[in-house]
Order: sequence, then C-alpha cells, then structure tokens
Amino acid sequence: MSFESTSSGNHTHIETAAERLAQARHLIADLDGTLIREDEPVPGAAELLAQFRDRYVIVSNNSTHTAGGVARRLARMGLKVAPKRIVLAGEETVAFMNREHPHARILPMASAALQRHALSSGCMLVRTDAEFVLLGLDPHFNSARLDLVANQLHRGARLVVTNGDDNHPGPGGSLVPETGALLAAVVAASGVQPWRVIGKPGPLLFEEGLRRLGAAPATTLVIGDNPATDALGAARLGLDCLLVGAAPGADAPTLAALLRARAASVALERKHVEGLAQGLHRAVVV
Repeated sequence: MSFESTSSGNHTHIETAAERLAQARHLIADLDGTLIREDEPVPGAAELLAQFRDRYVIVSNNSTHTAGGVARRLARMGLKVAPKRIVLAGEETVAFMNREHPHARILPMASAALQRHALSSGCMLVRTDAEFVLLGLDPHFNSARLDLVANQLHRGARLVVTNGDDNHPGPGGSLVPETGALLAAVVAASGVQPWRVIGKPGPLLFEEGLRRLGAAPATTLVIGDNPATDALGAARLGLDCLLVGAAPGADAPTLAALLRARAASVALERKHVEGLAQGLHRAVVV
C-alpha cells in the first residue's frame, strides 16, 4: 500500500499514483488536512470532488460538527457537498450507541452540536450514574469536566471515544489539538482505557462510506494525509489509499500536484490515441 512507499518525491511515483486515481470508480476522501485546513480549502479540493461528482463520500474523524454543519462550513469555502456525502466520527459514534446500547445512560463530553444530535437521536444523556462516557472534541473541556469524567469512569462507566487523533493540520503548518489530546488527560486522571474508539483507523466509518456509495473495496480509492488513520484503516479493509502531504511515504506532496500529474497523464493518453487514429487513417487512405 501507499503508506509503505519511500519515494514520495519521485516523479514516476506521482505518475503511478495519478494512474491509480484514474482507475478508481469511487472515492473516499479525508477532510482535515486533505480537502481543507480549518477554514481554508486545499488547492485542488474542488477539482477532485468535481471529477467524482456523485461517486464520492467524505469520511472524517471530525467529532465537533454534524454533517449538516460541515456541509454549511464547506459551502462557505466554495465546496458544495450534500450532508449525505459526509460521514463523521461524532455522528457515527452516536449511531453506534443507539444501535448497540439504545437505552444506556450516557455522560457526553462533546460539543453542543453533537450533544443536540445525540438527544434528537434518542440517546439518554446524564450527568451522574453514567453507564458510558462519550468523549469527543469538547471545546469547553476543563478541569471540572475532567474531574466529572474521571470519577464516572472510576465508578464503572465505560469510555467510548469518537476518535483517537492527537491533532489535525491547520493553516500555515499549524496544529489543531484533537480528541486524542483530551483522551490522554482522561486516561491519566482515571487510569481507565477506552472501551471503544469509533473513528479511523477503525472500520466503521469506512464501512459506512462504502454503504452510502454502494461500492466495493476493489473499486474504491481512499485519499488522505495520515498514515496512522487513513492509510492503516484503508489497508485493514483492502482499500487502496493515496497519501498527500508531508507524511513519510506520501504519494504526492500536495493534492494539486497529484491532480496535475493526473491531467498530464490524460493529455499524454489522448495524444497517443490521436496518433494511433491518424496512423490508422493514413493506412486506410493508402
């Protein structure tokens, strides 16, 4: 798979990646670091989505927003994406709890948007006597909330985490702390390890993406920027994966570079076909 490659700067390597992109029938694209960096679209993001039209989904470890919220955020960046094409770790964690533990008492440590989604989905949210703690990227996480979570876990609640990412890329090479950073504090304070982590590299988000596409792993390509989540998760399900960015083994330094290589490959192929057609025409005339 692509995350084992050691020649990301090699021109031939990028050309090979471009060919794999051209052969893909369906696309699963990561969000943060791949299509956007906080509130900035990555060059090439709109072009990539346009190429696949109705044959893509975005699969993200985002646990702060709902799909509708992400769709509105992307629209402000000029990326028009329907909510049904967005699979998020936060929403899938709520779906998992409703499916596997429909009447459980859940202490949420998550954004207001995810808590509203959990309530509207039928979850029972509590502050005491919790059976589960649901940990997402809580923008208001503080020492008081850490105390509450640690003690609920200490008395027997199980810890369900939306994703384990420590951070994700921000503009200008900056880092944005993620759920995994909060998880480290919770584990240190409580001594309790997660009972379940839902997001990538786990299979649930990729499986949901394939379900929405009606696609098989053999025809689907993953594009991401993180070897530990995108590439590893894809490999576990037999999905091909291209990495863009500065990670070791990346297939292309940027999404734009990958698309330029793809365009050059298409142009070369068209020129070759036209040359064959002209040769055939001359042969027929003679």
